[in-house]
Amino acid sequence: MSHDCDLLVIGSGAGGLSAAVTAAHLGLKVIVAEKEPQFGGTTAWSGGWMWVPRNPMAVEAGIAEDLEKPLSYLRHELGAKFDQAKVRMYLTHAPRMVEFFRRQTALQFIDGNAIPDFHGNTPDAAFGGRSVCAAHFDGRRLGAHMARLKPPMPQTTLWGMGIASGAELRHFMNALHSAASFWYVTKLVLRHWADLLLHGRGMRLVNGNALVAALAASALAKGVELRTGSPAKRLITEQGRVVGAVLAGADAEQTVHARCGVVLACGGFPHDAARKQALLPHAPTGVEHWSAAPPCNTGDGLRLGESAGGVVATDLVQAAALAPVSLVPQVGQGPAHFPHLIERGKPGLIAVTTAGKRFTNEANSYHDFMQGLLAATPAGEPVQAWLVCDHRFIRRYGLGAAKPAPMPLSDLLANGYLRRGSTLSALAQACGVDAAALTQTAERYKHMAMAGKDDDFGKGETAYNRMQGDAAYVQTVGLTNPCMAPIGAGPYYAVKVVPGSLGTFAGLRVNVHSQVLNALGEPIPGLYAGGNDMASMMGGHYPSGGITLGPAMTFGFLAAEHAAEKIIEK
Repeated sequence: MSHDCDLLVIGSGAGGLSAAVTAAHLGLKVIVAEKEPQFGGTTAWSGGWMWVPRNPMAVEAGIAEDLEKPLSYLRHELGAKFDQAKVRMYLTHAPRMVEFFRRQTALQFIDGNAIPDFHGNTPDAAFGGRSVCAAHFDGRRLGAHMARLKPPMPQTTLWGMGIASGAELRHFMNALHSAASFWYVTKLVLRHWADLLLHGRGMRLVNGNALVAALAASALAKGVELRTGSPAKRLITEQGRVVGAVLAGADAEQTVHARCGVVLACGGFPHDAARKQALLPHAPTGVEHWSAAPPCNTGDGLRLGESAGGVVATDLVQAAALAPVSLVPQVGQGPAHFPHLIERGKPGLIAVTTAGKRFTNEANSYHDFMQGLLAATPAGEPVQAWLVCDHRFIRRYGLGAAKPAPMPLSDLLANGYLRRGSTLSALAQACGVDAAALTQTAERYKHMAMAGKDDDFGKGETAYNRMQGDAAYVQTVGLTNPCMAPIGAGPYYAVKVVPGSLGTFAGLRVNVHSQVLNALGEPIPGLYAGGNDMASMMGGHYPSGGITLGPAMTFGFLAAEHAAEKIIEK
């Protein structure tokens, strides 16, 4: 079977759908091909945040900064990997991307005007105004297509209900300590249960699930054909130009001719063992890395790009967006990979190696946390650490897949995910950690927490650290550092974390229009890459939250504009 379109997009995360919506708005006939039965990719499991300095919502709130400020921040952060042309292209057009989507599509945004950059001590870091997130989205607007939307990661939900980061998450953590929070949470839970009865799943979508749903609704409204269960098998080239692809179908292969070209947006290589072995030094056999990205992201786009002459960047500072991950046992299948993004900065938790010693600032970004663990692990030893807390902490904030009170801990204790001990020594024994060293570490941490200063790793000294903490709680107990409290009374709990990621950085080399480049640095006609199939413009650095989805949305938007100009010229 043969089909014709103007632009074929392979992959249905933010990068692919951004390109599809923009191209359709510009008058192109667009087909999106997704290999999974449900669309959304890694984006559907993400927080939905985008790093967009000088975005319209910040400007409207009176937060104005010259382009040179974020440019300077990235110049200091990226060092030798700073690409002036690409960074300027991004900083110039990312605000325009936000304005387009909020004016012309179903996608709306909430501001992140109080969210700071990761590295507050870097020159020209911002204390806010550089982030946006997808606003809540009513899944009923997708109609029958709602069944095809990938749900949020189950381990990060409550009975399948997504919880928005920020104020909403704080309400959930404070539900047993505040009548207002209890009532807020009760209303959301009752609405979710009603949705389960009426629709079989929650309809109040947040975070990355809302981002994908809004993009998909916009794409469908603009006439985009969204095919699921349609993996791309190979690209079609004619006289050096990519002109389509062959897709696998339920009964037979289908050939799609794309006059304008093909956009590869398949989610990178987080579950491609061979590529991990080649690009991640901590995964010498390719299996010592447990990504929290969906298992379907197996490097398809990179292989398709290479087949047409594209080149995967192998010189990035880090090939993946690292994050500590815990392995949650599941009956009848392999473990789920839970990313630890929230609780590490809360007061009353420490992270230790098997030697029983802290190794980094627990409140730093997930990427920085893992960089610290990799640096602290002796050669030849498994890369792992333990997050340790007391009973008060786990009941207030949770620990990994273990949720705060009143949710029970019994199942996770029974399957070995959670370790517990009546004393720190008993906990250390349960974890295989040096008991004397752990006790000494906790005692030293207690004195530093009481003084409000982390003399070892500077925990709580940056705006990002403090945002991750809990200032309201520490004030009630007479402490001053929102990220630090002593490890108090037992019983004590721990969860083991191992190397993982939220996705990968090493993708196909592209130019400022998202065109895939060959080995000579020349654009391959008709071939674009977006999302994590595109080499990260950050060069393997992670300067702020949203530096994956922000560029994914923006360069998908720019790829569509470039492709539309090409077909208009013809």
